[in-house]
Amino acid sequence: MAPTLNVKEDSGNRSSWNTLLPDFPKGPLSKYRKKASFNWKEMAVFLDGEDIIQLKNRIFSALESDPFFAHHPGEELSREKYQELTFLRCKRLFEYDFLTQQEIMENPLKILNMVICIGMYDWSPCLQFFLHCGVFGGTILSASKRFADFMKKIYNMEIFGCFALTELSHGTNTKGIRTTATFDRNTQEFIINSPDFEAAKFWVGNMGKHATHAVVYAQLYTPDGQCQGLHSFIVQIRDTKTLLPMPGVMVGDIGKKIGQNGLDNGFAMFHNVRIPKENILNITGDVSPEGKYSSSFKDVKERFSAALGSLSSGRILITAVSATNLKLALSIAIRFSATRHQFGPTDEEEIPVIEYQTQQWRLLPYLAAAYALDYFSKSLFENFVEFYAGLLTKQRSQRQADLGREIHALSAASKPLSSWTAQQAAQECREACGGHGYLAMNRLGEIRNDNDPNCTYEGDNNVLLQQTSSYLMSWMNCIRNKVPFESPLGTVNFLQDYHHIIGWRFKANSIDDCMDSSVPLAAYKWLVCYLLRESDLKLRKEKQSGHSDFEAKNNCQVYYCRSLAIVFIEQTVLQRYHDYTHDPNVPSTLQPVLKNLSALYGLWSLSKHLAVLYQGGYVSGEQAGRFVQNAILELCSRLKDDAVALVDVFAPPDFILNSPIGKASGELYKNLWAEILQGNKVLNRPSWWAEFCINKPVKGRLSSRL
Repeated sequence: MAPTLNVKEDSGNRSSWNTLLPDFPKGPLSKYRKKASFNWKEMAVFLDGEDIIQLKNRIFSALESDPFFAHHPGEELSREKYQELTFLRCKRLFEYDFLTQQEIMENPLKILNMVICIGMYDWSPCLQFFLHCGVFGGTILSASKRFADFMKKIYNMEIFGCFALTELSHGTNTKGIRTTATFDRNTQEFIINSPDFEAAKFWVGNMGKHATHAVVYAQLYTPDGQCQGLHSFIVQIRDTKTLLPMPGVMVGDIGKKIGQNGLDNGFAMFHNVRIPKENILNITGDVSPEGKYSSSFKDVKERFSAALGSLSSGRILITAVSATNLKLALSIAIRFSATRHQFGPTDEEEIPVIEYQTQQWRLLPYLAAAYALDYFSKSLFENFVEFYAGLLTKQRSQRQADLGREIHALSAASKPLSSWTAQQAAQECREACGGHGYLAMNRLGEIRNDNDPNCTYEGDNNVLLQQTSSYLMSWMNCIRNKVPFESPLGTVNFLQDYHHIIGWRFKANSIDDCMDSSVPLAAYKWLVCYLLRESDLKLRKEKQSGHSDFEAKNNCQVYYCRSLAIVFIEQTVLQRYHDYTHDPNVPSTLQPVLKNLSALYGLWSLSKHLAVLYQGGYVSGEQAGRFVQNAILELCSRLKDDAVALVDVFAPPDFILNSPIGKASGELYKNLWAEILQGNKVLNRPSWWAEFCINKPVKGRLSSRL
């Protein structure tokens, strides 16, 4: 335990907290805020630190004060107007320049927090900004120093970029990309070509209306006719002075989407577009003036992985974006649940719906997941920063390669876990808020729809999980032969005890025994080992039956490799959060509630795998399953009075959250009623009033006379 602060230190800290984090207005939520077992301001400062909170305050304050970011209740923007407004807001982000390069270098987590803060307001301008600076700019930055002048144009917005990988007929299967880049040694140029419309670049963010340049992924052909595999190239697609297409480029917008309609997703086809030789991003290979190909990666698979290295950063960002959507939805639903009174022990006494066990069970496990996934996404981002630093300094060590593989495996599973959790939670929160949750002004539908693509872009979730399971299966030879092994981040190190862990059994004898996350953590370690064994056996049986490698792998996904990848990432998230919450440096005033969150997340996640735990013999008898279920309910009950304070820790200001039923005051009905009355033409009679009042229908006039 951390030492208890003396009175003077505590007083000084409280003064600092109050400066950073103003008190919430008094109102219906005050009752639950007073019940909390911890100080929400202390928790916020502990989790983020004063530096990050100051950054958040600066961003939130700037957006709220800027007319470009003003909300207009009841106004329905056309898609074109929304795209224009998104671009203008993106330009403003350049003008604010919230972070200097020095600040980013000193604390890279600030860039992630900046993206999250802007996204809490609206993901469309946030993603437009990040796709240009982070994905387009970051890919070029990691390639070569020869693009230094190009980087200045990116950060000054002299050009506007996009990342063009996906094609109309190929998405997750990047090896199937068909755009070509053929080197012409006579002119020292690459010729970029789309063989047909199915090879058109598609779904590319920023490409629809605004991008002037693209990082285009294409199959590189040398003059001898050899295909050297997937490489990336800088291609200008629009004139920077007119935004008209460049010669040989057909570029446009793909149309309205389910969500994120401020972001312009587009398509492009290339008809023998010539670009200078220097425009190849020589991350994995290059071509000499004579047309000879060279690469520092001798292994073709390694070269392919390096070519797509920037996708890991995208998946890590999506992990954090989804965790943020989870926090937004919960901020609304839990505040609503604490102020919405329905039914009660007597007809005269109605109680807040959060007091009902069902409501707690529906929402509070997601609250625990929000805390666990938020911590994991930030720690994984820090791991990636280490890897990216190695890329920039051209490290070729074995550790660098192993770190890249491990981060790839983690991000390929954390994106599915986080995006699916947020998607399910957004729907649960919508339903938990009843009819009011269905009103668009309360934002839950927007959060759900804007989160939806996180399940698909940067790799379909179900397909990505295969990459994680393949990584895990690759350790089986070491396990079978009892050869020592470890990974740079240590996420697979426990598998060295595979032969011991596979013999473990559930040891809890009561509900109380289950109240610490060490219990689900042990079960998860067994689950990973068990499913690794079963997946390996299944794969070998499939091959022995005469199936090809492709058929065998395909037949091993459902109930085997897919489940293996899911339990592995859940175990990894829980392991990190367990270690974090049980650290002796955690303040004693915060540790109890953090440990409860860790235990609830672990048990709730584990409960989805009870069938496999019984099937594999880890648990037996009725009591074990009941212990887990009853422990979940007990933890929900314990966290009920802390729930409002826990969302206060991460909920953005009212202006950013933009939900009448989620406002910090808790004045549920006043806020909702006020928003409704501000709606456009809300009290007007319809413009088609005469169709009812004057033009009455003649019954049967249009029926057939035959």
